Amino acid sequence: PLTQRVNQRKCLVLLGGSEENKPGEDQHKERDASGSKEGQTQSSSQDETAEASGDKPMPDVEGETGTNREVEEDEDTDSMDGSGLYSLTEDGERENEDDDEDEEEEQKDDEDDDEAMEAWLGAELRDLRGPVWRAVPSLRSREIGRDSHQFVRRVCGARGLVQRLELQGRLERHTGCVNTLHFNPSGTRLASGSDDLRVVIWDWAIRRAELEFDSGHKSNVFQAKFLPHSGDSTLAMCARDGQIRVAELSATQRCKNTKRVAQHKGAAHKLALEPDSPCSFLSAGEDAVVFGIDLRLDRPANKLVVVKEGDKKVGLYTIFVNPAKTHHFAVGGRDQYVRIYDQRKINENDNNGVLKKFCPSHLVSSESKTNITCLVYSHDGAELLASYNDEDIYLFDSNHSDGADYCRRYKGHRNNATVKGVNFYGPCSEFVVSGSDCGHIYLWDKYSARIIQFMEGDRGGVVNCLEPHPHLPGMATSGLDHDIKLWAPTAESPTGLKGLKEVMKKNKRERDEDSVRHGDQYDTQLLWFLMRHMRNRRPPRARREGADADTDESWSSPDSSDEEEGGPDHVQCMSS
Repeated sequence: PLTQRVNQRKCLVLLGGSEENKPGEDQHKERDASGSKEGQTQSSSQDETAEASGDKPMPDVEGETGTNREVEEDEDTDSMDGSGLYSLTEDGERENEDDDEDEEEEQKDDEDDDEAMEAWLGAELRDLRGPVWRAVPSLRSREIGRDSHQFVRRVCGARGLVQRLELQGRLERHTGCVNTLHFNPSGTRLASGSDDLRVVIWDWAIRRAELEFDSGHKSNVFQAKFLPHSGDSTLAMCARDGQIRVAELSATQRCKNTKRVAQHKGAAHKLALEPDSPCSFLSAGEDAVVFGIDLRLDRPANKLVVVKEGDKKVGLYTIFVNPAKTHHFAVGGRDQYVRIYDQRKINENDNNGVLKKFCPSHLVSSESKTNITCLVYSHDGAELLASYNDEDIYLFDSNHSDGADYCRRYKGHRNNATVKGVNFYGPCSEFVVSGSDCGHIYLWDKYSARIIQFMEGDRGGVVNCLEPHPHLPGMATSGLDHDIKLWAPTAESPTGLKGLKEVMKKNKRERDEDSVRHGDQYDTQLLWFLMRHMRNRRPPRARREGADADTDESWSSPDSSDEEEGGPDHVQCMSS
């Protein structure tokens, strides 16, 4: 019986994997022991029978070596590891289930965000009108001489051709960011100015630079414009150094000289031409001053107004003259208001001289520091377009009364990294065109506010300047890249707006994220003041030789000549 019990325990070790009994196993073993006593006689007879038949009886297990036992114990350990792996698998499944739940929640959040984005982008849109210009009937009418003088104007304003705009070529000459583009009135020449302080006059049709000269500025050239009815012989310029300069060009493709005619106490971003005047224009600067400049006078610069909101000066980024009422001009800058002035009756004691001002109603009391980076009048002066920093583009009716809200809103682009431009496109201002921080060019249908064209502009990531040709269906653009890009409607099929929705959503998300951090950003006006203060502490620099060609013919004061000759840096891309 003792041998039998040992054999049975060994069998239990082999089968159960452990000699430690689980609750209830002791009773089983006692019953097995009692049963073994009762069947002892039967077992003895079976052993004798097995020995007689030559088979080895079960007690061979008794003769197992320690090595075999170790192997069996190892096998038992492996089986336990297997059960442990099973338990880890269960934990892994639970983790996977948790991950799936998290992914589902994130997916739901993304769907909610997409729905909110779709709702935001789709708000304030109208249905597109049917095509106004049809190619075949228009060509037939031109062949028989009917309305032939209107053919080009109608082609330039055709939506189908705008949707076929594509890159035609590049003009490469500058070694810095190209900040300004301007066609002469006939559209045969294109002027460009850059951070490299040079101005280039292009014969854009053959992509050749006809004239290149030093602007005379000490910092980034922001604008260079042909004065109308001057025979393309006079070019007005402004820059970050605050100087307003005029270049006299000869018919032999040579720059005679450049001279300073006014000086702002801060950067001067924009000039405004009077449509029929070859000798007068306006300038606006970050010092909040608007100069009227008449080249026929001995002292050309006349201070028209200092723009204020209450008692606080408002630095200016943009100015534009109403083409239908040339005595009206609009300005925009370091606050949310578009201000319109009448040159004939500016009284700073009466509403700071403002004739009327416009602002989107939701921005009037907004705590965010919105700026107007650019504004333009439509071809007939009836509408006014304003682009807001890290906001949208708004269209105002210039004939509305003071304080009127906007008429249209154009969404999808991003205006944050630079002082970005905006413009009308088409002979009757049928479209709105703007660059974006994402490096794309957007064209909206003015009436419906829907995007109808979406093109990849600068590789540098930002498109700042957009200049439509005055008579042909095409335009020139520039930005952080050092070249100028020419566009024309030569694509075989209209655009499919591929990737537009994703880019628009990305722009909106980044704008919302930056608006949260907006309070942590430095005010660039403060940086400008500090840089000026540090520069003024240095010893005065000797005037350069040959400065007799840069005579000051403008209003001046002791603190507005030498101290403003240099800007704070040569980086055009300062955040507005």
